[in-house]
Amino acid sequence: MLLDVDAIVFDLDGTLVDSVPDLTLAVSAMMQDLSLHQPTQADLRRWVGNGAPMLVKRALTGQMDGEPDPALFERAQALFDIHYSKFICVESRLYDGVLAGLRLLRSAGMPLACVTNKPQRFTEPLLKRLTIDEYFSVILGGDATARRKPAPDPLLLAAKRLGVAPDRLLMVGDSVNDVGAARKAGCPIICVPYGYNHGEDIADARPDAVVDSIEGVYSLLNRDDS
Repeated sequence: MLLDVDAIVFDLDGTLVDSVPDLTLAVSAMMQDLSLHQPTQADLRRWVGNGAPMLVKRALTGQMDGEPDPALFERAQALFDIHYSKFICVESRLYDGVLAGLRLLRSAGMPLACVTNKPQRFTEPLLKRLTIDEYFSVILGGDATARRKPAPDPLLLAAKRLGVAPDRLLMVGDSVNDVGAARKAGCPIICVPYGYNHGEDIADARPDAVVDSIEGVYSLLNRDDS
């Protein structure tokens, strides 16, 4: 398949960056402060993807949809924010093919954006420390709109800021949340298979295509190389 699009928006965690090691450090420190059982990195890989507040709730309850005591949650969220600010880019790394793929897309003149459920105050420092912030003309954290992915709001805002129609904006992600947001916004969606999708095969979410790396996105673009 070939895609004829005017801009591309990328998810962050699980698509561009493996951030679970640092999220694990922050959650472990939070749980230690609360004298609670510390989850494993494998737990975090199942839990991430719906924003920091949901991650904290899952750590406190050990459940995907659990609701902790409100006072405990408020305290835990504050502790997580403190610790993650310290651990934002200790062990986080770009996935293979990300930098090469971004360079290819930029060389093709493709406008790029990053849209994530991670709060803006963590998103921008992480992109900067990994030295890929320069590739994105629009960066939207999870608090940029009233509703996070899988709601379409962040993608619609990205399309507006990029000056393109939603159906001309390609979403590249790793999870069912990305697929859901893209479908609701009317965007085509490509996924990578290595990210965080709560332990499920992303192909089951039926994106328009699955590529092995970000480099593979470039090969699907309908472009004129002459």
